[in-house]
Amino acid sequence: MRKILTSLILLGAGVWVGWCASQAVPRRSAAPRAVMPRGPLPAAEQSVVDRFKEARVSVVYLTSLAYQQDFWSLDVQTVPTGTGSGFVWDAEGHLVTNYHVIEGAEVVEAALSDGTRRKARVVGVAPEKDLAVLRIETNGLRLRPIPVGSSADLQVGQSVMAIGNPFGLDQTMTTGVVSALGREIQSATRRRISGVIQTDAAINPGNSGGPLLDSAGRLIGVNTAIQSTSGSSAGIGFAVPVDTVNRVVPQLIARGHSARADLGFDPIPDAWAASLDVPKGIIVGRVRRGGPADGQVVKDMDKLLDLVETEKPGSVVTLEVYRQGKKTKLQLTVAVDSSG
Repeated sequence: MRKILTSLILLGAGVWVGWCASQAVPRRSAAPRAVMPRGPLPAAEQSVVDRFKEARVSVVYLTSLAYQQDFWSLDVQTVPTGTGSGFVWDAEGHLVTNYHVIEGAEVVEAALSDGTRRKARVVGVAPEKDLAVLRIETNGLRLRPIPVGSSADLQVGQSVMAIGNPFGLDQTMTTGVVSALGREIQSATRRRISGVIQTDAAINPGNSGGPLLDSAGRLIGVNTAIQSTSGSSAGIGFAVPVDTVNRVVPQLIARGHSARADLGFDPIPDAWAASLDVPKGIIVGRVRRGGPADGQVVKDMDKLLDLVETEKPGSVVTLEVYRQGKKTKLQLTVAVDSSG
């Protein structure tokens, strides 16, 4: 009985396969479709492509490393603690990035666009501007400094390009526009960075320290932060303006820190000043003996320092102050705080 059933099943399967074969679509010869010539890229697209090719060789991939000792073998090794971006500032091997990219790093490794890797030494930092300068040895390298532009004449709506290494994916470019100007963000020292550029070009973790370029391929800012609840780009990114970068970086190369203006007085903390019935401005709490002090209306100390830092040491500035209920003007000489 089992043999009969098995034979019937096999016979039925054979009939089914035969029927399916008879219903199959006849095979036909096929070949790839002809490729339609694309033609030249539109001028606007070609310009973006060209600017990327020119700028990518100036962008570096930074890895922050820390020393770690194995618990059992006591061997010391370096382990990655973070990644970010940077760019070539000059032919002497100076690289610019964000301070928060290399903060706390014991070793920094720079990977150039051609894959060359070099240890980078920290030359100077300006935490209050979220900027840092590194230096690599240039022997055997042909470095191309990134062209520097201006941020003073930027306009909302201008096209921009951001190049960096988001999520460790090096040589990534995103495009967008200048969304707003004159923004303020907080630095690692909690001092506000003013004049910040806002852009909708996607800036993600790892883009920090990379260049923000205009449509001519010139540096107009250093990508530094995003505003997002998830930590990924939400269309609001910020960049330190290049005019600030071009002022601070030479100071970091020359002395290891930025020149901090000193007017010779200490202000009353903002929280205290808010409770006093006085005109809006900076309230002088103590004039330092021997300092330059015993203008322009400013709302807080950060704004005052931003204004004074644009002046050269030795310049004379005029402050309009209230003293014992009377308004008067003081002319002070800008000094440089060399304690840092």
